[in-house]
Amino acid sequence: MNRIKVINEPADLVSILRAVDTEVKRNVFKEVAAGWKTVREIEKKFGEEGKDALQFFEKIKLVESRWQSTNGEPEKAYHSYYVSFHINTSCPVYEISDVLSAAVMPEEEFERFEEWIFKSVKKEGKFAGDIADELGISTTMLKSIIRRSIKLEYRGHRIEIYKE
Repeated sequence: MNRIKVINEPADLVSILRAVDTEVKRNVFKEVAAGWKTVREIEKKFGEEGKDALQFFEKIKLVESRWQSTNGEPEKAYHSYYVSFHINTSCPVYEISDVLSAAVMPEEEFERFEEWIFKSVKKEGKFAGDIADELGISTTMLKSIIRRSIKLEYRGHRIEIYKE
């Protein structure tokens, strides 16, 4: 079945851009697009960064997973969920600048935002508007940062700690 990922929300561009922002991520994505690959196979070929790429792909729903038996033991395997992307979005210039800024933000700056938000939401989560106000950033910038994060996710209008 040919599945197409439709991007209607500008902040979702961050996930797609970050999915291919390093050579390792690009190569891991090519591997899982070509066929089912286990975590062990990816980690053996690409190291810890490859394993992290799979985790990110799973969070943003770019890969599907299944359990398969390898040498008599169950092991999780991944495959690309989509064969193509359809990007159909429009937004004001100031919003797209926030989206692109979050996508290319230096890692240190992103990690400061992510850590502050992570500590702020705690276990129960927190309303996104409150976090944006506390940080002094737009809701588009906040949403873009969350889309980039492996630790955090949006649930309705709340930000919560991501659980696999």
